[in-house]
Amino acid sequence: VQLQASGGGLVEPGGSLRLSCTVSTSIFDTKTMGWYRRAPGKERELLAMITSGGIPSYADSVKGRFTISRDNGRNTVYLQMNGLRPEDTAVYYCNGPGKGSVPGLRQGPPIFDFWGPGTLVTVSS
Repeated sequence: VQLQASGGGLVEPGGSLRLSCTVSTSIFDTKTMGWYRRAPGKERELLAMITSGGIPSYADSVKGRFTISRDNGRNTVYLQMNGLRPEDTAVYYCNGPGKGSVPGLRQGPPIFDFWGPGTLVTVSS
């Protein structure tokens, strides 16, 4: 399985980016998917997740600013990021949050073993 995240870049504070992650698996449409990030010097954080049926949930740190969505026909999960802040600077990854995962609180073991390189988001003026 490959998880290919894209869409990162350099953006000014207050700006927006839309991340995409395509997953090469036949079981994508049956799995809850999530977006994670790892900021420099920090642990990986689960930001948002979306069930196979399209129900989203968010960490408090991104609620109201980020929107997760998915297109099962394209095996792709998206993260629309608005109101970006310097503290959002990180490498962003997608994966399937394991059992018991709650954005911002708990991370279960991810569904897919290989994370992929992620996509770097830098928020700076």
